[in-house]
Amino acid sequence: MAVTRPQQEEGSIFTRSRPGRVGYSFQHEVERTDTRPGLPQAWLREPIAGLPELWEGDVVRHFTRLSTWNYGVDTGFYPLGSCTMKYNPKVNEAAVRHPAFKGLHPRVPGELAQGALQVLWDLQQYLLAITGLDAITLQPAAGAQGEFTALKLIRKALTERGDARSKVLIPDTAHGTNPASCTLNDYKVVTLKSGKDGILTPDEVLRKMDDQVAAVMITNPNTLGKFEKHIVQIAEIVHSRGGFVYADGANLNSFMGWADVKRLGVDAIHINLHKTFSTPHGGGGPGAGPVAVVKELEPFLPVPRVVKSGDRLRFDYDHPRSCGKVMAHYGNFGVLLRAWTYIRELGPDGIRKAAEMAVLNANYLRTQVEGEWHLPYPGLCMHEFVACDKNLPNHVHTLNVAKRLIDLGFHPPTIYFPLIVNGALMVEPTETEGKETLDAFAAALHTIAAEAASDPETVLHAPHHAVRTLLDEVKAARNPVLKWGSDSAAPATDQEEA
Repeated sequence: MAVTRPQQEEGSIFTRSRPGRVGYSFQHEVERTDTRPGLPQAWLREPIAGLPELWEGDVVRHFTRLSTWNYGVDTGFYPLGSCTMKYNPKVNEAAVRHPAFKGLHPRVPGELAQGALQVLWDLQQYLLAITGLDAITLQPAAGAQGEFTALKLIRKALTERGDARSKVLIPDTAHGTNPASCTLNDYKVVTLKSGKDGILTPDEVLRKMDDQVAAVMITNPNTLGKFEKHIVQIAEIVHSRGGFVYADGANLNSFMGWADVKRLGVDAIHINLHKTFSTPHGGGGPGAGPVAVVKELEPFLPVPRVVKSGDRLRFDYDHPRSCGKVMAHYGNFGVLLRAWTYIRELGPDGIRKAAEMAVLNANYLRTQVEGEWHLPYPGLCMHEFVACDKNLPNHVHTLNVAKRLIDLGFHPPTIYFPLIVNGALMVEPTETEGKETLDAFAAALHTIAAEAASDPETVLHAPHHAVRTLLDEVKAARNPVLKWGSDSAAPATDQEEA
């Protein structure tokens, strides 16, 4: 197949630099001085050598062209299993950009920020209603920090009992950040093996549960897309031995409005607002990971808390048993405001409908590809399902499939995770996609399966039509070029890339 190259190559911003070019102008002459009034000389920055010299058009065109190389939720389908990369309604963005909110300083006194505090207060009540739990903190700035915070609360509660404990049970289908959260809280991880159906059994928990286990961390639904149907019995086992049940709530969009987390036996859950309740997701942020807890863990929640006194709201620091702060300010307020807007827009019925659609979309797409693609854990799923490359011939593997999907106009799904599935493709269509998109993605997977049998070279050397074709990823990892200049390596040629 002929390789199509982009019409316009884009080099480094430094290669476009020309001495004397500037990207600004002043209507009047401005006196240039080496000092600024009121600033000591020691505070002034020395000139930075090597900065590119460009006119405004160079800068605008460079970064605009680079932006056209990106793939995002506003341009296409993002079937990343576990990540819930869904379309984000623009009404949420309008709320965040409201002048009353967007310029609010983190240190503004509470009496001058009653509107923002009302948003935080309302959001707390909404999330408690959705989970059924007793108290909540909005402070954690990401899902992983939510995990960390929940385990911090559990450790503090057990320490006050005089029973600190040393271990946490984690199923092999859990999210990858769970073990790191345990380590940061000085807990040893004990792995629980899932059953043949991909679901954790009470017997496995009973076998590993002892008086040193502080908690079990359950991702529910798990990373195979299966609902942990034995969670009530598992919670009873853990509670009977004095432990706590933590639920990783990253996949809450699959059952929100349908299941009461507290009645399932959960003591703490973090909620990825940027996954479930709409914030542009990816690129490392922004995020939010509120933690909802049962009454027993409430005294240890981070401070300050948003409380209501009559018709006034305030930050309350008077909680001597608190675990302290996990974030300096509510600096991710925009994420919280988007979630508030999203929940208000959907309402209770809309929340339930969104969960219905997440499950329906995943099962529809699953039925479109099963039979041709191997599903190691077949049957009904929740919000996502896992396929693998077991049935693909001619040495075509999962990475080849991901690269070929780029040629066919789709972002690849999550690959090689969860680790218990060899060659995994983890697909989550989310609740926001329509049947036409799902059919097109299924057709792309059918095409790749057919090509693997009849024209494997096309798949093995994909992508052919991307801005960058197949790269030597091992070389890139072992010999990274971290700067551009006369003493650094030249960029790869087309032949080296291919």
